[in-house]
Amino acid sequence: MPSTLSAQLAALELGHLSIANRPEVDRSLVAPDPEAVTHTLTAVWSDLFALLTDTNLEPEAEELAWGFVNLFHRAATKKAGLIDRATDEIRLLVASGDGSEVHASELEKQVDRAQAAEAAMIALEGLRETAAQLYMHETGHSWRPAGGSRLSHDANATSAVVQGREFLRARAESKRKAAMPAGKPVVFAGGRQSFPTTDEAKQFGENIWATLDKVREHVAEMVLVHGGDSKGADRLASAWAEARRVPQIAFGLDTRLGQRAGFRRNEQMLSLDPRFVVAFPGNGVLERLVIQAKERRIQVVDRRGPLGTNPKRAAAPAA
Repeated sequence: MPSTLSAQLAALELGHLSIANRPEVDRSLVAPDPEAVTHTLTAVWSDLFALLTDTNLEPEAEELAWGFVNLFHRAATKKAGLIDRATDEIRLLVASGDGSEVHASELEKQVDRAQAAEAAMIALEGLRETAAQLYMHETGHSWRPAGGSRLSHDANATSAVVQGREFLRARAESKRKAAMPAGKPVVFAGGRQSFPTTDEAKQFGENIWATLDKVREHVAEMVLVHGGDSKGADRLASAWAEARRVPQIAFGLDTRLGQRAGFRRNEQMLSLDPRFVVAFPGNGVLERLVIQAKERRIQVVDRRGPLGTNPKRAAAPAA
């Protein structure tokens, strides 16, 4: 029975998972100093966009700013993929353990590589978050990736262990915490709106921020949960969370489900047992979310009236 890693991979046709033959990394290296990161990225940002001012590239500034943040996001995502592949190898080694010294050495080496990749991923996520703050300050919008989620892993969660089973447990816990930050969820829902005037659009945005500020007063360690739409109410709520440094989770639509996708997302968000559901004007899927929340006795902050106001108060003057 073959016991080496390469033989096991060959038997299972998992050769594409191998991260062997990569250069050894010095795990004594430390992450960049956060203060130095802030100063450096701020200087680069300022110089780059000052260069575009009053040129024919000025209209492209926001797109370039998004790409600047995405540079670090993509690098962190690649490291996350490397960790996942290393985790597969560690899982295989744990399952095929024969107690030999060669096997133990290979397991330790793979865990060491995975930990180094994890430390690099966390450092790159730190660079991304600093750049995302600059993007928020420049554009007024929360930075969102084109696809997938913007997860941030705990900088203190790197698994300082050399035993395979412990690493696998620590990795699973790290991914869980990144996907679901500690705190009490508050679900925000609202669709895309159009307004006849800029003033009305501004008032709508201000009402979203004011409502979320009020909700936050009643929810300690609030985590904002929303649909992750890059336009409309979700984007305004996401910008609020970015500005207030409130953790947020975006539930994207599973397009494979077709018309069922929106209702499935409702179920996922409500399964978190949120403290509140904050509802702004939207479509029938949103109306169903409100109905389901009330059925579960989840308190609904209803702002589906004109410009995101309480519909009952809006109806009173009309009556």
